[in-house]
Amino acid sequence: MLCAMALFEALVIAHVATGAVGLTAFWGPILTRKGSARHRRWGRAACYGFVGAGTLAIAMALLSLYGPEHRHPEVNDRALFDGLFGWMMLYLGLLTIGFVDYGLAVVRHARARAALRAPRHQALIAAVALSGAWCGIYGWQVGHPLMVLVALIGLIAMAIEQRYIWRRAAFPPGTYVAEHFRALIGMGISAYTAFLSVGLIRLVPEHVFNPAIWAGPSVIGVGLIIHFSRQQHRRLGPEARSGARPHPQ
Repeated sequence: MLCAMALFEALVIAHVATGAVGLTAFWGPILTRKGSARHRRWGRAACYGFVGAGTLAIAMALLSLYGPEHRHPEVNDRALFDGLFGWMMLYLGLLTIGFVDYGLAVVRHARARAALRAPRHQALIAAVALSGAWCGIYGWQVGHPLMVLVALIGLIAMAIEQRYIWRRAAFPPGTYVAEHFRALIGMGISAYTAFLSVGLIRLVPEHVFNPAIWAGPSVIGVGLIIHFSRQQHRRLGPEARSGARPHPQ
């Protein structure tokens, strides 16, 4: 048990370090001019940090599910603990990595959208969808609506991604830009939610299952997505919005 506890502590430290990079750098692309060198540098830093944090979150989730049960004496409801710090953390780690992969890929394949249908991208989307579905089912079983809500957000996001990837008809030019920032803001939502769960259990354990705190990143992130979507919609102009000069498949 001591070995598992030491491993978990090491994972937490590494998760905090990589997460801090991602959480700090995340605001750089939002606040800088889109497409500028600074925007790209901040974006890369955020993505690298979040991929590291997401990978470590998956490792911590597996240890929470299958490691010793007495590492957190402040948690009395083991089923709820398994849900939030096991299955939900696993899902959020995969969701974060999935958003990074998609957010970068839509720019890289802006003129070859069919490349997103490759097995690598599709397998990651499937992993996110399956883990999200189980997160929602488990949350329903233990009576925790937050798990269901977060799962629904991710499943809807995966459906939107697949619509962009598989639609045969062309999109208006610039659509990939909206997909890019929607995915990377989604990356921030999932990472902030996961990061809060690790910090809350240590700093304020009495609020660790407070849905108002956990829902905060989703509320802010969805607001940012709506804001930038409207901004991009206005920037495209009426001709592009009507489908002139269509985006290639």
